Amino acid sequence: MSNSPDAPAAPIRPAAPKPSLQKLFLTGLLTLLPIWLTWVVVKFVFVMLSDISAPLIGPVLENVANTYSQLSWLDEPWVRTVLALLATLAVILFAGVMARRVIGQRLLRWFEALIQRIPLASIVYSSARQLLDILQTKPDGTQRVVLVDFPHKEMKSIGFVTRVIREHGTGRELAAVYVPTTPNPTSGYLEIVPVEKITPTDWSVDQAMSFIISGGAVAPDTIPFSPPPVVEKAP
Repeated sequence: MSNSPDAPAAPIRPAAPKPSLQKLFLTGLLTLLPIWLTWVVVKFVFVMLSDISAPLIGPVLENVANTYSQLSWLDEPWVRTVLALLATLAVILFAGVMARRVIGQRLLRWFEALIQRIPLASIVYSSARQLLDILQTKPDGTQRVVLVDFPHKEMKSIGFVTRVIREHGTGRELAAVYVPTTPNPTSGYLEIVPVEKITPTDWSVDQAMSFIISGGAVAPDTIPFSPPPVVEKAP
């Protein structure tokens, strides 16, 4: 059927503008950045875990490969890495199971008593143990996850209150705040901040860790920024 000569012509839609190389680059960068960040964190954990048991797994696999020629593939580097990782994970899970049993708690106390006899190791172990215990327990009186003025008063950083102490002479309350770095929260800074200068939040430790590791991508819609007003006590 032919079109009527009186029928209106279909409107011509303008062609969509082609994205520039800069926009394509930014789109690709933003697409690959989360994948790269995930790979860096996972690779760091995998390498760290596999390196723990690699000195024990490597010689065993080498002996098996040399004894049984049909199992020579066991001496491949990727096999060593995978088995070393699995062995380390098995040890960690076994330690978690034992820590919940009486015999495991006794062994842990014996190990801690042994560590206390080594000067430098006792300081490192006890400090790390106390920090982990603090982050796993609910605070008394002071919110655990806070915001502090860091690196200057116009900027805020996420911090974890580890202890509240008092200033010598005045008795003013001071908070020891651990400020982790992004995306690796195992390194950071220790700040001593007056309690009235910190901004409390209602975040849990897990929420704060997600915020830090994701570089702020995983965050609530609102967040407090200014410290609460100081209420003066009546004389």
